[in-house]
Amino acid sequence: MTTAVDAAAVAVRKRTFLQRYPVVRRLIRHKAFVVGAALFAIIVFVAVFADWITTADPNRMAIRFRFRPPGGEFLFGTDNLGRSIYARIVHGARLSLAIGLAVVVMNAVFGVALGAASGYFRRLDNVLMRVTDALMAFPPILLALGIAAALGPSSMTAAIALAAVYIPRTARIVRASVLVVREMEFVQAALAMGASNWRILRKHVLPNCMAPLIVQLTFVFAFAVVTEATLSFLGLGSPPPTPTWGNMIAEGRQYIRDAAWITLIPGLALATTVLSLNLLGDGLRDVLDPRLKISQD
Repeated sequence: MTTAVDAAAVAVRKRTFLQRYPVVRRLIRHKAFVVGAALFAIIVFVAVFADWITTADPNRMAIRFRFRPPGGEFLFGTDNLGRSIYARIVHGARLSLAIGLAVVVMNAVFGVALGAASGYFRRLDNVLMRVTDALMAFPPILLALGIAAALGPSSMTAAIALAAVYIPRTARIVRASVLVVREMEFVQAALAMGASNWRILRKHVLPNCMAPLIVQLTFVFAFAVVTEATLSFLGLGSPPPTPTWGNMIAEGRQYIRDAAWITLIPGLALATTVLSLNLLGDGLRDVLDPRLKISQD
């Protein structure tokens, strides 16, 4: 005869993926998150498979084809040097996302380390937070410009400058979460049982700080993409003729009256990327933040 325990075990095994992970179900039902995820997936696909999507060289000049409007042989038209804007947009997506991902990774590593150390170890809190306060006293774009100007224009420089700008903000968010989790009963119980600080941080504290961290990193990704375009526009990012959206906008601004597509199309690509990341961040915040009284079920 089948016991109640056996029946419960069978019922658990028959549960679908969405039933086992209700957070995923709520995310799928969140319209903003779904739209943002779809847009961002398309952009990532374009960036990853750029070499297959277009075989044209983004830096190949053909003066006889300069200022061709969108349509026909050139889907997005050509610029003042006859280069295919479509090819440059596609390859520019790869560089923009690569820099944004590098900034996110550096934030996830150094921002979490600083925030966790500051929130968990009281002796380090005052010193580390004063350093972050000093960095946050500068407007983000001005600090990024100063670091980029000091190091010289390059993709690596842009990533380092942007990471230095946003790591203090990530650290403060992680610190706030650690301060709350540190005082919870299960952490105090682990301390009473003799667990080491490293084990408590790794097993108990940081896993309970992941929700605000994930949301913060999505917004950092969006801000990094925009600020990288700003640095490239000002000549402090990847130097020309590297195909970046910021470079394309800067090169097309003097022809905006006669060939608006040179500036408009990379601007739309940049706006779409930032919109998708913001929608992703909003969806994650609505679902993962327990303080928001939004019914997703």
